[in-house]
Amino acid sequence: MNYVQLIFSPTGGTAKVAGAITEEWDSHVETIDLCNATDDFSKYSFQAEDVALIALPSYGGRVPDLAAQRLKQVQGNSARCVLVCVYGNRAYEDTLVEMEDIAQQCGFTVVAAISAVAEHSIIHQYAEGRPDKKDIAQLKAYANTILNSLNTAQKTEGIHIPGNRPYKKAGGAGLVPKATKDCVNCGLCAEQCPASAIDPEHIGTADAKKCIACMRCVVRCPHSARKVNGVMVSVAALAIKKACSVRKECELFI
Repeated sequence: MNYVQLIFSPTGGTAKVAGAITEEWDSHVETIDLCNATDDFSKYSFQAEDVALIALPSYGGRVPDLAAQRLKQVQGNSARCVLVCVYGNRAYEDTLVEMEDIAQQCGFTVVAAISAVAEHSIIHQYAEGRPDKKDIAQLKAYANTILNSLNTAQKTEGIHIPGNRPYKKAGGAGLVPKATKDCVNCGLCAEQCPASAIDPEHIGTADAKKCIACMRCVVRCPHSARKVNGVMVSVAALAIKKACSVRKECELFI
């Protein structure tokens, strides 16, 4: 049995959630980075006895289209699969059911699903510092519940995952980061952009048609020299303030 995690985590929150789960399973878990714009994901093929964890962020209540495109290239071959949806304390809406459909399309057998909260990738005051100690403890408990279910051959098919089909309409990227006067043209943002939206020769801004507003370039810049429009962020923060005012907790579906 091999344990593998497939992760799309531009700013690190989703990876932290996934790590809290998979470190309870095995000392060695292979990682497939769905943010890697140069990888050939069609080369990844699983065996029926394998266990895969698919961890994706929720973007506006949906699976990021770029992550979906890459995940759909993977061959599940009936391997058991745990879905993990990570959101910024607003709502994950149809993300988990969309993940379930994609996983099944790839040939995975979905045995469990988890929703978890991480710091909002754009509006950092929402879910600031999460996953926190309470979250991590809960995720580890979920990991062991799932592992026990897998090891005892407990029936896990037919789980109810919340969400709607058809899914809600996906939103656009909206906020496209730009370089500030502190930019030294090191090119790291272009090199690490999951969507290849930044031209290495013209890194001042990103291609709005390619940019998915994942904020990796903002987080990874060693000079803090990439920003998004502050006024637009303030407007977005106000729009979701009520939905984010109450702490959401992790959930397990098994």
